[in-house]
Amino acid sequence: MTDQPAIDIADIEAARDRIAPFVLRTPVISSTVVSSMLDAEVFCKAESLQRTGSFKFRGATNAIAALTDDERAAGIVAFSSGNHAQAISRAAALHDCAATIVMPTNAPAMKRTATEHWGATIVEYDRYLENRDDVAARVHADIGGVVIPPFNHRYVMAGQGTATLELLDDVGVIDILFVCLGGGGLLAGSATAAKAHNPNMIVVGVEPEAGNKNAQSRETGHIVTLPEVPRTIADGQQTIAAGPLTWSVNNVRCDIFTTVTDDEIVSTMRLLFLHHKLVVEPSGATALAAAIHRGLVEPGMRVGVTLSGGNIDLDTFRALLG
Repeated sequence: MTDQPAIDIADIEAARDRIAPFVLRTPVISSTVVSSMLDAEVFCKAESLQRTGSFKFRGATNAIAALTDDERAAGIVAFSSGNHAQAISRAAALHDCAATIVMPTNAPAMKRTATEHWGATIVEYDRYLENRDDVAARVHADIGGVVIPPFNHRYVMAGQGTATLELLDDVGVIDILFVCLGGGGLLAGSATAAKAHNPNMIVVGVEPEAGNKNAQSRETGHIVTLPEVPRTIADGQQTIAAGPLTWSVNNVRCDIFTTVTDDEIVSTMRLLFLHHKLVVEPSGATALAAAIHRGLVEPGMRVGVTLSGGNIDLDTFRALLG
């Protein structure tokens, strides 16, 4: 395990400059509804409106843009349940290189369709019977190229942190920051940017209740691997373990690991749709769900929240919200 955090603020600032020609500067939604509920000021960074529908486009673009011409010519291999897949596919197309994505057979149909739309080749696997890292390694052994994982990668983490840099540029003082957490790439980048801006800012990483491997890792003092893929509606957070690189950052810079239930996620999706006209996927709502339900926000606080993605098909969205 890495002794020192794998990235610092200079990596994120470099990423901001590298990806500026490609990414959108997403809006910050000042949530008067949630602010009144919590007696606080709540600011939501709407990465659901980012290109490819999630923050993942930032890290994918940074990782591919940082490659040499020869490395890009060799092609990209990645693995993802959907959002990183879409992001890699589009970023690869923008940089004129091929991409092969290992995706679970039960990945959301719209995420698979979007990944194929940007030109990537998809290799399927069963997420409940096979390890995606092993499948990706076999694909890489067969076709070569450069592997860009969804979170355990310095350039990916640094790219994700640019969303929090933008939030802080737009809003200024933040007392507590809530960030969704799967493998930990977004949290690693966000926590690094947050602590560089204000070492006293409270950073909260939010996992689905079914998959609290980061909380378990902190409690045990080592990276915990869950025995099976978490069963949760938050498909973007169905990871079984943090990465050594992401954990090297998050164990140091994340103050609190907490969880939310699927019911809390759904109620938050409904709130965002009804009051802010925002469509977010389940993983995109977990950070705000924790801000609302976990009692961590004190009156008068200025609260930052990542709405990490909006890739959900209409039928699933309708079924969840009822």
